[in-house]
Amino acid sequence: MPRSNNGTNTNTNIDAPSPSASPSTSGEKPTQSQERSSTDPLASPKLQQHEQEQDHEKHDRHDLHYYHPRPDEDIESRHRLSGSESNSSHDYTDDEDCNDPDEKDHHHDGHRPCRLEMRPTWSQRTRSRQGSVGANASASGLSLKRTVSRRDTVLSRIRSRPAIPEFTHPLVHQKTSEADLVDFDSPEDPYRPMNWPTKKKCTTTLLYGLVTMSATWASSAYSAGTSQIAEEFRVSSQVATLGTTIFLLGFGIGPLLWAPLSEVFGRRAAVLTPMFIATCFSFATATAKDLQTIMITRFFGAFFASAPVTNTGGVLGDLFSPAHRGIAMAGYALAVVGGPTVGPIVSAAVVQVPYLGWRWTEYLTGILQAFILLNAIIFIDETYPPVLLVKKARRLRHESGNWALHAKFEEWDVNITQLAKKFLIRPIQLLCTPICFLMALYASFCYGILYMQLGAVPYIFGEIRGWNLLSSELPFLAITLGSITGAALNTFNQLAYNKAYEAAGQKAVPEKRLPPMMLGSVLFAGGQFITAWTAEPQNAPWIVPVIGLYLMGCGFNTIFQAALNYLVDTFRQYSASAVAANTFLRSVFAAGFPLAISPLYHQLGVGPGQSIFAGFATLLIPVPFIFYVFGKRIRAKSKWSRASVY
Repeated sequence: MPRSNNGTNTNTNIDAPSPSASPSTSGEKPTQSQERSSTDPLASPKLQQHEQEQDHEKHDRHDLHYYHPRPDEDIESRHRLSGSESNSSHDYTDDEDCNDPDEKDHHHDGHRPCRLEMRPTWSQRTRSRQGSVGANASASGLSLKRTVSRRDTVLSRIRSRPAIPEFTHPLVHQKTSEADLVDFDSPEDPYRPMNWPTKKKCTTTLLYGLVTMSATWASSAYSAGTSQIAEEFRVSSQVATLGTTIFLLGFGIGPLLWAPLSEVFGRRAAVLTPMFIATCFSFATATAKDLQTIMITRFFGAFFASAPVTNTGGVLGDLFSPAHRGIAMAGYALAVVGGPTVGPIVSAAVVQVPYLGWRWTEYLTGILQAFILLNAIIFIDETYPPVLLVKKARRLRHESGNWALHAKFEEWDVNITQLAKKFLIRPIQLLCTPICFLMALYASFCYGILYMQLGAVPYIFGEIRGWNLLSSELPFLAITLGSITGAALNTFNQLAYNKAYEAAGQKAVPEKRLPPMMLGSVLFAGGQFITAWTAEPQNAPWIVPVIGLYLMGCGFNTIFQAALNYLVDTFRQYSASAVAANTFLRSVFAAGFPLAISPLYHQLGVGPGQSIFAGFATLLIPVPFIFYVFGKRIRAKSKWSRASVY
């Protein structure tokens, strides 16, 4: 058959040898087609060519390089390849290319492809060997009409399979109903943290309190070694005191991050993970080689250690109802006070040992934090109800196979804008309300006065009265005992609060939190005046300023705890933002007051200098009385606190 030479032919044919060619030249046995063509002169050229191709196919089936398709070849390749064949310059017919009778009858067995599927391809290697292949074909009498590529293709790796319908899911087309929401089974569900056994709730509260105490311990343990730090690094004592100030600045910035994270990932992860990092920074401070490293590690140690101080209040809200929260909050307040008051005493004892020094105050802090943290990791469970419901929904989905089950919390996409609004913008908005501003200001002022004693007590009993380092730190025990007394007053007031709570239909009554604060405000201001004017040995014996410190500790606990409870009961839905505002403001006060005490006492003296702060405390005494009388009307006028009025 004549072929066109216009360059459009994609499959080159190698002409068969003439019948007169001797088959012995190739050294191979003549094939059946060659014998027939030599003996049957009437055989048509087309029939001869067809028989030669059959013999060639049988020969190649035993060749190792022959293409053996898998049984389940891609069923779509036939249509795609046959379409491409139709566009070729050669028009193949079923008679020429599909010699299997089953294929002609459309009964393909599926174990080998129809020859239409074997698309002829020309690789670079095939083109380079075209001459040699043609020579071998001419010598053997075979006509290679097409070649089959031995390269692995995508189609050769795809098994034949029936058509798969398009993937659909019911959730794509329909919304879930209320029946798919996972919640607690009942108000008495034991899975709910408020219904946990009393022993478990007390253990959880104790461990969170100890973690908080270890964090505040680190803030004050450093103060006993400031003189040694100043001597070692050749700086003034004022510069060495910056370690306490920077630590408290980290305490103020950290809550801006840890408070929102606790509402996304739960209390446990947002407290224990940062506390582990804070423990590492405590050891880093102990091994610091210069003052800059001390300041950096102190700041980041405080930044991560502020997590338990910020989120422990939320844990108590998860565990206890308003009728019992006051007692738990008293224990939390003791933990907040215990660290700053006990830490300096232990650190002073360590510093006095010649072969230990100030570095072991940080080593001891890290060891204490690591020990408490290890117990917390073992015994503390998650208390945040939304996160618990997410875990419950995940378990139910696997058990029931109903993938529509979910917790309400899972419908909320974590949005940075919403978190920033809740914990950055909203606290500022709440500080513009009279209740949040005055209560946070009062609690923050008392917190600053507490940390101011880190410099005041050693100055009064060390420099003025001449006590040694350890003895001059022992009066901090008076503040601790006063805090315990204040916690007892708050616990006693909880009994009266419970009666008002039941009378109001089990609704919070914020003003009933204030009676201990009203008494504590007077004790706090009076204790400062007593300590200020009896600091000199010629004015009074040492027990008198110690009594003043005891009254200050009692007043601090009642004010701090009552203010925190009042903010939570007043702002309810926005209580987290109110607590964040209070935490940030009190850390700012606590960071600045220790720096002011030394120059103030040296320039004005203890009496006049301490009286300045006592005067501010006196000006704040009316705050709890005003809110006790007019608090309900003030709450009703604000959109943030209107929900607490009934």
